Amino acid sequence: MVQTNPGSSIIVVCDAGPVIHLDELDQLPLLNDFSEVLIPDTVWNEVQKHRPQAIELCRQWAQKVTPVQPLSAKLQATIQLFSLHAGEIQALQIIEEHPTDLFLTDDSAARLAAGTVNVKVHGTLGILLRAIRRQQLTRQQVVSLLKAIPDKTSLHLRPSLLKQIISEVEDSS
Repeated sequence: MVQTNPGSSIIVVCDAGPVIHLDELDQLPLLNDFSEVLIPDTVWNEVQKHRPQAIELCRQWAQKVTPVQPLSAKLQATIQLFSLHAGEIQALQIIEEHPTDLFLTDDSAARLAAGTVNVKVHGTLGILLRAIRRQQLTRQQVVSLLKAIPDKTSLHLRPSLLKQIISEVEDSS
């Protein structure tokens, strides 16, 4: 396994959204702060199709993984319930196979489905906010990035949610 940050003990599995959106913000290296970053091969291929430069960066610290176990009955039921895409399915399959601390996804159905495998979920916004706590970025830098999301990324957020998060970050300084 690729060891990214020996000081961190958090193992993450990524869906395509956070990889793509962080790359659109030129903040993909924030993922290098985790001890292991696992990217399912279906997600890897999706990111390769949409953001080939992101995959080149990921090669330095992320590991492309393929599930080896068949889908569990619980996961099959979850897939049907939430109408998940191939990358999300593989990510949840990887989570079932590997001890994982965190699932990175921006998809709301995938977030709900992650509850069935009892893993914490964060998305692009969570990684940006974590960067403040980890002193990777200043509050001002994160506010600038948050304000850039509608113009620089393909991340779809309710404007009211984005405005609320920006206000909370600004008010917490």
